[in-house]
Amino acid sequence: MGLVLLPLPLIAVAVAAVPASLSGGGGRRWFGRGESQRAEAQAAKDAAAAAFYELDTAQRDLRISIETITAVDDSPAGRKAAADFEALGRRIDEVSHAYITAVDTYDLDRDGLDAGTAGRARAELLRAKERLDGARAELGRFEQGLGPLLQRAESQLARLAPAVERARQALRAASDALDAVRASGLRADDLAVRLAALAPELTKLNQGAARHGVQETIRRADEVLRKAESVRLDAERLPERAAETDRRLVSLRTRAEAITTRAAGVQPVLSELRRRYSAACWQDLQTVPEQAERDVALAEGKLKEAQAARDEQRWPDATALLATVRALLNTTDEAVSAAGERLRRLDQVSFSPQQEIERTRFALRDAQRLAMAGRSTPDPRHARPLDAAVERVDRAVAGLEGRHPDWWHFLTEMEAVRQSVARVVQEIREERGAGAR
Repeated sequence: MGLVLLPLPLIAVAVAAVPASLSGGGGRRWFGRGESQRAEAQAAKDAAAAAFYELDTAQRDLRISIETITAVDDSPAGRKAAADFEALGRRIDEVSHAYITAVDTYDLDRDGLDAGTAGRARAELLRAKERLDGARAELGRFEQGLGPLLQRAESQLARLAPAVERARQALRAASDALDAVRASGLRADDLAVRLAALAPELTKLNQGAARHGVQETIRRADEVLRKAESVRLDAERLPERAAETDRRLVSLRTRAEAITTRAAGVQPVLSELRRRYSAACWQDLQTVPEQAERDVALAEGKLKEAQAARDEQRWPDATALLATVRALLNTTDEAVSAAGERLRRLDQVSFSPQQEIERTRFALRDAQRLAMAGRSTPDPRHARPLDAAVERVDRAVAGLEGRHPDWWHFLTEMEAVRQSVARVVQEIREERGAGAR
């Protein structure tokens, strides 16, 4: 929004009508009859002229305040203030016109001015002064009502120049950072595109608030500042980003090689599992060697793509590809480790299942004691899952009888029971904690 320049009122045009006596002009020689009435009329004229000057000054000062408000505030309140000022200006024009008419009607310096004419002049000039004073008072009341609007407008204007300067400095800093990165051998093409996109915004900032409005200019300056700062920070981080990408490429290649070596040891582990345990204990691991080989090959292909992206300085692509490689290797690593871990756990539980049983029953007893704490009978919502857990433990232990027990089922069943017991314990504690509050 540009500055709204309201038309100059009639009062400004009337300055020429003010007598020279207010500005220290030459004196006057009185002679003839009715000199007393002439002097009184002249005094009334001088007083009216002083009132006129005061009103003119006040109106000009207030016009500056209104222009400040309209330059910033396009709200209904701001528009109403401008409209009310225009209406007040029209009323001031009316009283100013009456004053000018009275001054033009009576030539108080004329020789032979009769007492009656001087008296009428005095009366009209006194009425003109009264109306001028009334308009001045109305202008003062109007000015007082503008306080909040003017304060907000001045606050906005005070932000304007610093906001624009901060935006310009941010653009210069971003440009300098980009130049430094390019000097180090990094192209930073995407950053250059982002910085170039801010050029039209800088042009609009340079055109100023008179063309685009104060609020819009401040908003644009803040947006340019934010985007330029983002470009600068990304440019400053780019060398470290390139170094980190290189480190990750080396690390993931090394890890892929290590997983390939470890995957070669899965087949002997599977052979041992087949020889010593029932099929239910190892069937889900049968595909691990082949899947590991496929995943590692896929990861190595993605690593080559990531290297190409890095060489071409396509940093987002390189980062995304490296994340894919890491996810593939994590999954493969877990699968390769699972075979050896399975054999270790099966060997341990088949040698001494009692330790696993006691661990589970200890968790059950603790949960049962908690469920009975402060009660003669447990809450059925807690008792039912705990009773079911006891039955599951008994069935799992009974399942170990026989020539070829399913040790893996036993292990997973014990773990599942402990998890269900832990959920019951958590529910009891949450309910009692809520009751305490």
